Amino acid sequence: MSNLHAPTVPSGPTSAPVTNGSAAHLSFAELQRKKDAIEGELKALSGVLDSHGVDMNTNLLTPDGFPRSDIDVAQIRTTRSRIIHLRNDYKELMALIEKRLHEHFASIQDDQEESTPVPTDQSAPLPDLIPEVLEQPFAKVNSVVDNSPAATAGLKAGDLIRSFGYVNQSNHDSLRKVAECVQGNEGQNILVKVSRSSAGTRTQELRLTLTPRRDWGGRGMLGCHILPL
Repeated sequence: MSNLHAPTVPSGPTSAPVTNGSAAHLSFAELQRKKDAIEGELKALSGVLDSHGVDMNTNLLTPDGFPRSDIDVAQIRTTRSRIIHLRNDYKELMALIEKRLHEHFASIQDDQEESTPVPTDQSAPLPDLIPEVLEQPFAKVNSVVDNSPAATAGLKAGDLIRSFGYVNQSNHDSLRKVAECVQGNEGQNILVKVSRSSAGTRTQELRLTLTPRRDWGGRGMLGCHILPL
């Protein structure tokens, strides 16, 4: 993992704004995963701003009106723009989730009024009890250094990574997003979902908690080498 570089954000505006697409057609479980992904990306982008020692309101100009030379003004402006866009998406997504919840409980109430009451343990399942859909693996753990953060988390060589924080098969960008997630969450817990196969046993689906650290005594913040599939 030591060959992954620090996160980068495009230094200039793109020709069209990045969009997350309409979420109206998504299931409740998919809406929850989209919410987690947006929250994770917002946290990583905040880490980019923190690395420059600025926030959303820090003045990027000198007193005489020129861009400051001690920071990457273009990158900060692009990062801020992405944060604003994601916050708007997040607001719309939360409104949709709230609407779905109201509809769900209204349908339960209607069903109870039209049918014979049933014991509490037989009532309709809540949306958060919907079985999780396994995401396609996008990377494989090639090696793990002893006593590293990766080893402490329980990662093993051969593990197939289904998700790494907010990073998954659809957005890992040749593992660049994994590096971004690591850099933006130093000292913070990252949920890593892996699939592990051992000879003579069934495949295990594991949820591991990984905490990137620089002070563990080796190279990088993870102590493992990950390859894209």
